[in-house]
Amino acid sequence: MNPAARDFLDRLLGTPSPSGYEWPVQALVRSYLGGVAARVDGDVHGNVIGVANPDAPLRVLLAGHCDQIGLIVQHIDGDGYLSVQPIGGWEPMQLVGSRVVVWGAGGPVPGVIARKPIHLLTDEERKVVPKMKDLWIDIGAADRADAESVVRVGDCATVELRVWPLRRDLVAAPAMDDKVGLWVVLEAFRRAVEAGPLRCALFVASTVQEEIGLRGAQTSAFGVDPHVAIAVDVTHATDCPSIDKKSEGDIGLGRGPVVFRGPNMNPHVVERLVAAATAHAIPFQFQASGRATPTDANVLQTTRAGVATGLVSVPNRYMHSAVETVALGDLDRAADLLAAFARGLEPGIDFAPGAARP
Repeated sequence: MNPAARDFLDRLLGTPSPSGYEWPVQALVRSYLGGVAARVDGDVHGNVIGVANPDAPLRVLLAGHCDQIGLIVQHIDGDGYLSVQPIGGWEPMQLVGSRVVVWGAGGPVPGVIARKPIHLLTDEERKVVPKMKDLWIDIGAADRADAESVVRVGDCATVELRVWPLRRDLVAAPAMDDKVGLWVVLEAFRRAVEAGPLRCALFVASTVQEEIGLRGAQTSAFGVDPHVAIAVDVTHATDCPSIDKKSEGDIGLGRGPVVFRGPNMNPHVVERLVAAATAHAIPFQFQASGRATPTDANVLQTTRAGVATGLVSVPNRYMHSAVETVALGDLDRAADLLAAFARGLEPGIDFAPGAARP
């Protein structure tokens, strides 16, 4: 990964974007696309969409969601402690002992989430897994008035947004889900455009609110009305202890992007992704899903009268935690794959499942 691309990834990972609070990261996306796209649009939902070669008859959409899981302040008690609700899917145990930031109107407010020290837990308390309602954020406030001088009910919070390099070009950070997918679609868009004239109208969408119901992909795809769409998200890497490969698949970091097969994916799109990977010597992995996936691909496929949809994913260890871990090489290869796929499309392709293969 070149230094400029890595810097952009780090800036995405360091910018807060809980579902419904995505505008800080969308400002980065707009700035990035401004130097590449023929036009950059937004909508009232918060999606940001760039397009190249907009007048071509075949419309292709690359979609990555910019939102991350987070927390929302629900209550401030008399002592200044903050009770929170989850935004998206959290395992409460993941939050105990976390450094967090509340993103108040006046700026970031540091805090911590902890629980009663082990020395003070009763035998029964030690056996109980804490629930979200049992956790609180301590910002060091003296009382409610002190807390309310910097925080309001409805402010969002995230765990500390920090990128942590590991060995073998692996990196850990919160919000790899799905800042890495967002990076992939933006970088694929740039690579496809800079490689020369396109034969399709290529759209790229930074979608919002995926973590609370795939909402931004639904609204942005309705507006674009694509013929073909690829969602890029993360998928569970299974190359760590305790995960059953028989039920979850054999997916490893550093072995390339993951191409999904199953009823949520158009078979011609899958075959074209495979052909692009083979032609450009891009390593990839297959994964299967026998149902609609819990990704933007789900709603992309059923937009309007239906869209020929694919799903390409980045392997991710420890999903929905503060230490989500990916291999940087998988991101680069995924961007190359999508750029090659987009550049290989031309008007007149029949993506109906029973149509003849190209």
